[in-house]
Amino acid sequence: MFLTDSIMDLKGVGEQTIKKFNKIGIELIEDLVEHYPREYEDRRQITKIAEMVMEEDNNIVVTVASKPEIMKKGYKIIVKFRVKDDTGSIYVVFYGQPYMKNNFVMGETYNFYGKVKRQYNRIEMESPEYEKVEVGGGKTAKITPIYPTTQKLSQKVIRQLIEQALSLVLPEIQDPFPETFRAQYDLKSKTFALTNIHFPSQDEDFFEARKRLVFEELFFLQLSLFVLKSDFLARTKGCSKPLPESFKDFLAALPFEFTGAQKRVMNEIAKDLKSAYAGNRLVQGDVGSGKTVIAAASLFIAIKNGYQGALMAPTEVLAKQHFEFLEEVFQNFDVKVALLTGSTTAKEKRELLAGLKENQIDLIVGTHALIEDNVEIPRLGLVITDEQHRFGVRQRLKLSEKGETPDVIVMTATPIPRTLALILYGDMDISIIDELPPGRQPIKTNAVDSSYHARIYQFIDRHIREGRQCYIICPMVEENEKQSELKSVTEYAVYLKEQVFPHFEVGILHGKMKPKEKNQVMEAFAKGDIHVLVSTTVVEVGVNVPNATVMMIENAERFGLAQLHQLRGRVGRGKHQSYCVLVSDSKNKVTKKRLKIMEESTDGFVIADTDLKLRGPGDFFGTKQHGLPEMKIANLYTDAKVLKVAQQAAADLLKQDPDLSQPRHQALKVKLMHYTEGEKMHKAL
Repeated sequence: MFLTDSIMDLKGVGEQTIKKFNKIGIELIEDLVEHYPREYEDRRQITKIAEMVMEEDNNIVVTVASKPEIMKKGYKIIVKFRVKDDTGSIYVVFYGQPYMKNNFVMGETYNFYGKVKRQYNRIEMESPEYEKVEVGGGKTAKITPIYPTTQKLSQKVIRQLIEQALSLVLPEIQDPFPETFRAQYDLKSKTFALTNIHFPSQDEDFFEARKRLVFEELFFLQLSLFVLKSDFLARTKGCSKPLPESFKDFLAALPFEFTGAQKRVMNEIAKDLKSAYAGNRLVQGDVGSGKTVIAAASLFIAIKNGYQGALMAPTEVLAKQHFEFLEEVFQNFDVKVALLTGSTTAKEKRELLAGLKENQIDLIVGTHALIEDNVEIPRLGLVITDEQHRFGVRQRLKLSEKGETPDVIVMTATPIPRTLALILYGDMDISIIDELPPGRQPIKTNAVDSSYHARIYQFIDRHIREGRQCYIICPMVEENEKQSELKSVTEYAVYLKEQVFPHFEVGILHGKMKPKEKNQVMEAFAKGDIHVLVSTTVVEVGVNVPNATVMMIENAERFGLAQLHQLRGRVGRGKHQSYCVLVSDSKNKVTKKRLKIMEESTDGFVIADTDLKLRGPGDFFGTKQHGLPEMKIANLYTDAKVLKVAQQAAADLLKQDPDLSQPRHQALKVKLMHYTEGEKMHKAL
């Protein structure tokens, strides 16, 4: 069996089990063996019944002392039996699992692990994990992995399938690191690491396994970035685009002056454009810091030097807003702007593509539609992508390849800590707009519990009656038995419309809606036809509604700080004072600390840095967002020392063998290609 085989090939995996595993992103054997534990329970210590601690998990080895019976308690079916050791006896109870009656034999010995409670003057262990103790076997008590999971997918099933998968694929696994390389960096083999990250027999084995897997993950992240960087460097000879004489007139025509930070970043971009080498720059700036006008000024310089420009945005609504803004600022400067999205009709598209090809269109604004093969931009001199974290590295490359050597600017409102930005965008220069335009009022933020709902609704009601609008954000779309306390967008919107805001228009927006439906809702909200928009995080990047002044975020503990900050940035975009209310009933100390930071700071970079410390790098990148290896075990904050070593190791390797053509590096090259899965990456190698 191979890592690329489906989990369907494992014994005991039926259609329902596959659906559950697919929910947590597991389709292949490789996904399964790289589904690492989130924590471990030390079950090496066996507790006697007489020494058990009430209301806590206990680990006991006992004999079944009574025949399992099925009983009914109201609507519930219960399987119940007595177990004993040499110090006493308790009852084991399973709810809603009648088949458990046949899983235990009187007189046999089992290892049970679960919470112990006192019920009706008797002691019970409720729905424990269990394992039969074989005669003469002493392997039952061990360090037990606990995995990220989904509803109705038990830890036991995950463990059994991972154990089965490892036994089948370990002999076939080729270690990407040669033995000499492992010796140089004191790393265990891949088979040792995979075995002991899941089922360590002692603490030291776990530490060694994690060290190897963290190193490997960070090494391939760095290697892929180095390869991308060398690919950009290979085509850096560009075309100089000096400041045109009309640039002063363009700046003078803008309805506002640049801030000091905007002037600094504009100067950096102007140097890139003037240089004979193609620029490649990341522009970071908080929501409302004025990135779009920087983009407009940069495009103006390129276009007035005789080149075409392209601006790509992640959503149709955002692309349309950019188009409308750019059309307005360029209207007196003889710049032809066009919009290309999935909604563009076939006839419009034909005319537009012909105009681009014949250099009659100076600037094309659009969504992913811009990177389609039939879009030709022969004089493409500047490529700008907005909200870069929404696009993969390969998409960025594909757009820039439509020109010979265009300058590239990527813009993001996601405030990424500089250390992380240097890793993620190692191939780019970084500019930061760290100043908001004058007159922008800080958004007042409060974290409260759900007992404040009535007051918040009154507050929202007052703002709507004053002519304002409001966002209400929920973390999920559908109700889920296990998480019924979370606000479901669909049901919550109905409740608000019928019970809370019957006199106002309540709209709904979530990721499962079709793009056309989403656009209609967002446009209606932008026009003011919707007063309260109940939404998931799809509004995080999107519509600009200066009239929206209140944002309430339900179950705020479910979001990362960087994401909460992004969401908060949807309000506070107009002249009116804006507010953000974070609702959470969590008693967790870390959660309270995180929400307190949101109350105290509006600085996106401070917030992002704190988020990285408290949550790790998950909010900032992943395979889907960046086209880079996804972090499954490494944490860029706590594993910073390992990152430095891995970074140097990757650089040294490429110095020795730039094409990875040496026979001993073939497994490593295959792994790199598998990680990046990009045609461009293959070509670069």
